[in-house]
Amino acid sequence: MARITRAAPHLSAEELKTRLKRDPRPWCRQRWLIIYNALVEPREAADIAKHTGTTVAMVHRVIASYNRLGVVAVETRGKGGRRRESMTWEEEQAFLAAFFTRAERGEIATADEIKRAFEAQVGHEVHKSTISRLLKRHGWRKPVPRPVHPKANAEAQAQFKKTSRPLLRWPWQRAQLMTSAPS
Repeated sequence: MARITRAAPHLSAEELKTRLKRDPRPWCRQRWLIIYNALVEPREAADIAKHTGTTVAMVHRVIASYNRLGVVAVETRGKGGRRRESMTWEEEQAFLAAFFTRAERGEIATADEIKRAFEAQVGHEVHKSTISRLLKRHGWRKPVPRPVHPKANAEAQAQFKKTSRPLLRWPWQRAQLMTSAPS
């Protein structure tokens, strides 16, 4: 004989019905339905899963967490988002403010320097990709190299292009050049 799944009476059946009808998040409605079924008509987890369209494992997980924690177990933030953050958004902005002011003055702030300061503030080492994501979140971009060197001489480059021989990578290209050369 299988075990009967029961929900602890943290909320009454009427309160559960109200939450089931009014909650805009589908995953919470599904959890409330599981709890409602276990509270109003306790039965095997397989029957509750069949009735609610979920798995037996989900029924066990939802009921166990609801019995232990109450309403807090059901009303989670949901999927996605930044769950493992070292700093909040505001703390990150305050941290980067010094680097932003230095950048506005024309000074260069390297990612390695920012990484060392970040590690000092949070108190542990972080991967370099953490700093890259931090900078991207706050609108910093990867610096692009300049298109032309400031001391470049356009005339010398044009002269070099005219007088230099073409670079031939493959032996068959050299043989082709030798056979097609004028005599």
